[in-house]
Amino acid sequence: MANSPQSKKRARQNEKRFAVNKARRSRIRTFLRKVEEAIASGDKDAAVAALRAAQPELMRGVTKGVFHKNTASRKMSRLSARVKALG
Repeated sequence: MANSPQSKKRARQNEKRFAVNKARRSRIRTFLRKVEEAIASGDKDAAVAALRAAQPELMRGVTKGVFHKNTASRKMSRLSARVKALG
């Protein structure tokens, strides 16, 4: 349990940061899910559009510290390969 004023403030900051990061992560996952759904439906145009919309969101997650850079790069690489394979 937080006792000192500093530790109480830290606990408040952590709660706030956790809520913000959770919202960001959820938003990014929604964009990724839209790409997945477009790939599953076999609609290449929709998949390309969804991928273009997802990329900046994913990279913004990296700059905000929600995802690691390599994780985001790996996700983008794998998704773009799957979109490209739709043909």
